[in-house]
Amino acid sequence: MSNLDQALGQAIDRYRHARPASERIFNDATLVLPGGNTRSVLFFAPFPPAMVRGEGCWLWDADGHRYLDALGEFTAGLYGHSEPAIRAAIAEALEDGLSLSSHTAREGALAREVQRRFPAMELLRFTNSGTEANLMALASACAHTGRRKVLVFKGGYHGGVLAFAGGGSPVNVPHEWIVARYNDLADVLQRVAPHRGELAAILVEPMLGSGGCIPGEVDFLHGLRMLADECGALLVFDEVMTSRLSFGGRQALLGIRPDMTTLGKYFGGGLSFGAFGGGADVMQRYDPRHSGALQHAGTFNNNVLTMAAGLAGLTQVLTAEALDALNARGEALRARLNALLAERGVAMQFTGLGSLMQMQSLAGPLRSADDLAAGDDRARALVFFELLARGVFMARRGFMALSLPFDEAACDRFAQALEEVVSAQQAVLPRR
Repeated sequence: MSNLDQALGQAIDRYRHARPASERIFNDATLVLPGGNTRSVLFFAPFPPAMVRGEGCWLWDADGHRYLDALGEFTAGLYGHSEPAIRAAIAEALEDGLSLSSHTAREGALAREVQRRFPAMELLRFTNSGTEANLMALASACAHTGRRKVLVFKGGYHGGVLAFAGGGSPVNVPHEWIVARYNDLADVLQRVAPHRGELAAILVEPMLGSGGCIPGEVDFLHGLRMLADECGALLVFDEVMTSRLSFGGRQALLGIRPDMTTLGKYFGGGLSFGAFGGGADVMQRYDPRHSGALQHAGTFNNNVLTMAAGLAGLTQVLTAEALDALNARGEALRARLNALLAERGVAMQFTGLGSLMQMQSLAGPLRSADDLAAGDDRARALVFFELLARGVFMARRGFMALSLPFDEAACDRFAQALEEVVSAQQAVLPRR
């Protein structure tokens, strides 16, 4: 057994022994849920902590441990826990009834707030998740173009049935996929060349999110815009994660107007939400006043709690200034963490943009999911468990999404915890 394996095994043992209540909750759940789990991304061995409370940028588990929440519910928790304006809006909505069986004023108001940020969404519709939003965007593109082929990217993630780590998943929906290398326009053009007249959509994250927080290069993304125009395909920007990188998402920073945009996560104020929208020529097809309109159902698409929470968040909390400040803190924190790792000679880094980042277990340039294959996940796991022991919570894979309450003091606490981990485990972590 290597020194790294031994150190990781000891860290996992300490984790397990300190969390008997979480282990008991997990074991009870395995009797009715496969692997005690109903959301795959949350599981890690030996068991995940059972969280019981959140406030601001803090979490508490069933064993009484308090954590700095650097995960931010995989970007959905942008507002932090129990934001007062959102709580008040939910309470007010509850007074009038949960399910009102018809339209309400809030859904049009929320749509206008979304459109104000994303003018390319000339018309839009709501869903219950980012996954549904991407499914509907692709369905719209296929209906609009009369084609079936969709260009996606290795490492891309657009929902549980639209996942392309390793090139694809057995549970993906059966579109005719063309899978290309991210940030490699030459590879894209080569793969698309035989199918240019059959391409319905190009579905792309402006930064790979679950695929490693690898930013899309400016020339690459502009090249996709040109390719879509040449092929008569629709360019779909999945901004479910990257929408938080500016008031108008990454498309505003890039100066690219996609044909369609998909959103999710925090736009529902922390509740289930998704949205898809784009040019009126595409979205008018869903207008039920017209004969032959496309159908788009969903009992909870306009549920009163999400509409109220989303509207309160966008109108009362999430100003452009607050979002810019959060992303600036994220940029500064990532630079600080990377400087620490470089100074200590550790071959690890944090990739990402603004308030989104991911810990990688290797150094050097990273441009696509293929570049991550050389990393040693044992090193990332060791840092993860050692940070947990110091009261810092992130995704097991190293993903982080800072929330609005994640202030300078929180950044200092995170940086201090990482410095302690590096000092304690420097002998076994990979060297530059």
